[in-house]
Amino acid sequence: MEPEQTAAPKALPASVSGLVIALSSSAVFGLSGSFAKSLLETGWTTAGAVAVRMLGAAAVLTVPAFIALHGRWEQVRGNWRTIVLFGFIGVAGCQFFYFNAVERLSVGVALLLEFLAPVLMVLWIWAATRRRPGIRTILGALAAIAGLVLVLDLGGSIRIDPVGVLWGLAAAVCLAIYFFITAKQNDSLPPLVLATGGMLVGGATMALLGLIGVLPLGFSTAGVELGGWHTTWWVPVAGLVLFSTVLAYVTGIIAARALGSRVASFVSLTEVLFAVLWAWLLLAELPRPVQLAGGAMIVAGVVLVRSDEPAGLPGEAAADVEPYS
Repeated sequence: MEPEQTAAPKALPASVSGLVIALSSSAVFGLSGSFAKSLLETGWTTAGAVAVRMLGAAAVLTVPAFIALHGRWEQVRGNWRTIVLFGFIGVAGCQFFYFNAVERLSVGVALLLEFLAPVLMVLWIWAATRRRPGIRTILGALAAIAGLVLVLDLGGSIRIDPVGVLWGLAAAVCLAIYFFITAKQNDSLPPLVLATGGMLVGGATMALLGLIGVLPLGFSTAGVELGGWHTTWWVPVAGLVLFSTVLAYVTGIIAARALGSRVASFVSLTEVLFAVLWAWLLLAELPRPVQLAGGAMIVAGVVLVRSDEPAGLPGEAAADVEPYS
């Protein structure tokens, strides 16, 4: 009689492991607001934080991007406009406006405003094509707008900074444009090369505007407070570069390949929840109950919008590259 063989442990299904990786990606993306705010409170300027984050991440990803390119420089030459637009709007613009919003608002509220981008896309496509969106898209847009009213808590005793709200909405506009840009880019350019090129363009743009005096470019070596822990400035800088950008993007690519870009884009909505959790743990910052309810309505509205195929939104390609928050 042959000895009984022990069955080898089964590997996790790709969908399960992909979901875990996607949630991990959202978790580290959600840290960016807390890391940035801790720096902004010690004297860093928004342009300085964006430049260091993007240029630092580009430096880390340059070698992997060269490997992914395999010497095919014609891919870069043929897509240079996409890379420049992606870097200038999807990286520099998104980050600059979002960090300015974080400076004046809570991290959760700022990110919720930015996540209104899909609703703005629906309104733009509706106006441009005169084609009425599907019922789920309309309901989702209405839910998101109602949620925005609750998030702003217009009747509350604590007034939200209106300039911060405008910064957050500007970030949403940039994110919407970012989705349109990535949806139109062809398959000839590897996502890692597009991301690295975009970071270089975005970081260099912020640095140049700061050096010529258009934007204030300030840094500080003062200690920061994170989760009640007083630490040196390079801790949030390293976290912003290595965790909230490099690790977040790489895990986002892996998750999109395991789950499909559309499913991965839905899971990325958990970034809002993670951002609120991190802000609570690291900055003792928590939106009021009415704002949390409004946030839930915005997320639900975006889910409805993204689930409605006839809405005319950029589909699979738009989710191949994670938004930078």
